[in-house]
Amino acid sequence: MADLSLKNVVKRYGSLEVIHGADLEIADGEFVVFVGPSGCGKSTLLRMIAGLEDISGGEISIGGKVVNDAEPTDRGIAMVFQSYALYPHMTVEENLSFGLRMNGNPKADTAQRVKRAADILQIDELMQRRPKQLSGGQRQRVAIGRAIVRQPRVFLFDEPLSNLDAELRVQMRVEISRLHKQLGTTMIYVTHDQTEAMTLADKIVVLRAGNIEQVGAPLDLYDDPANRFVAGFVGSPKMNFLPGKVIAQGSGSVTVGLKDDPGVVLTLPVTSSVETGSDVTLGVRPEHFGNAGAGDADLGVDVDVAEHLGNTSYVYARMAGDVPLIIERPESRHSADQQRMTVAIFAAKTFLFDSAGARLR
Repeated sequence: MADLSLKNVVKRYGSLEVIHGADLEIADGEFVVFVGPSGCGKSTLLRMIAGLEDISGGEISIGGKVVNDAEPTDRGIAMVFQSYALYPHMTVEENLSFGLRMNGNPKADTAQRVKRAADILQIDELMQRRPKQLSGGQRQRVAIGRAIVRQPRVFLFDEPLSNLDAELRVQMRVEISRLHKQLGTTMIYVTHDQTEAMTLADKIVVLRAGNIEQVGAPLDLYDDPANRFVAGFVGSPKMNFLPGKVIAQGSGSVTVGLKDDPGVVLTLPVTSSVETGSDVTLGVRPEHFGNAGAGDADLGVDVDVAEHLGNTSYVYARMAGDVPLIIERPESRHSADQQRMTVAIFAAKTFLFDSAGARLR
C-alpha cells in the first residue's frame, strides 16, 4: 500500500494545455474517485499516474518516491481498463497468471496468488473457461483479478463498468467496494457517473476542463459544493437552478427575488458581499421542495411529466420563464393529469451563486 501525491502536475499536447497544475494528496488506503464530464482530463490524469502518459510539468510521488520518469512496471500500480483486454485463447486461470509467468515469478507463488484472487472474486468455478464463455460481469471480475495477483501498492480503475448493463453496474459497484475493504489498498477510480462516485468513494475529486474544482468526502461535496458546477454535477437528479436578482443585503443575509417570478422572495443566510441589483442563481435540490405553505416562499409551476418510482415520484415541471425544474415528491402519488402545482422553498436549504458560478456563503 502507498500514499500518492500530485504537485502542480501539468499536461500539454504541443501548445494545448489540458491539465492545469493539479495538486492532490491521496492517503494510504483511500478510495478516491475522479469524476467529471467527458473531456475534463480525468483519464489523462490517471494515465499520467500510471506512467502511460508523460507529464509536462510538476511532480508525481507514490509511497514518498518521485516517479515522474519511472516505467509503469516500476511504479507499483495495477490498472483495470474499460476494455477487459483478456486473451481469448487462454483460460481464466491462464489470463490471471500470465503477467506473473512472463516475469518469471515462482510457480508456487503464482498459483497461490491466482487462488487468492479467485477466492476474493468468487470465480473459482470459472477458472477453466475462456473469455467467450463468460458474461460481461464475469469478464470484468477476471480483469480485476489480473490486477489483484500483481499485489500492487495502488489500483487504478479507468471507467471499468462502462460496458456493463445497469443491473451489473450496481452489482459490480458493491463488489469493488467490498474488494477495497478486504484489501485495504489505495484505489483511484475514474468515472463520469456521479452515482458511482457517491457510492464508492472515500474522497471525490471533481474535475472540469483540466482543473480540480473541489475535493472532499461525497456527502461534504453534496452538502457544501464550492461552486455551481460542483453543485449541479454531484447529486441525482441534479440540482435545480433558478435565476434571481439581489433585492437587498443585510447583516449576515441577502434578500433575493426570482427574476421570472418577482413575487417569490427569499432572505438567505449569506455573509458574502454582493451588490444590490446583481444577477445571482438560487440552487434547490429536488428533495428540498416542500408542500405549499410549509416553507419561506411558495412557487407555482406547470407540470410536464410525473415519474412514479414506488415510494418516490419525480415531477418534471417549468416555472415562469420556462425554467425547468425537477421536484421530488417522496411517498406521494402525483396525479398524472395535474397541470399546475405549488411547492414551498426553504431559505435554509437554498444555495446561492454569483453570476460567475462561485458560491456565496
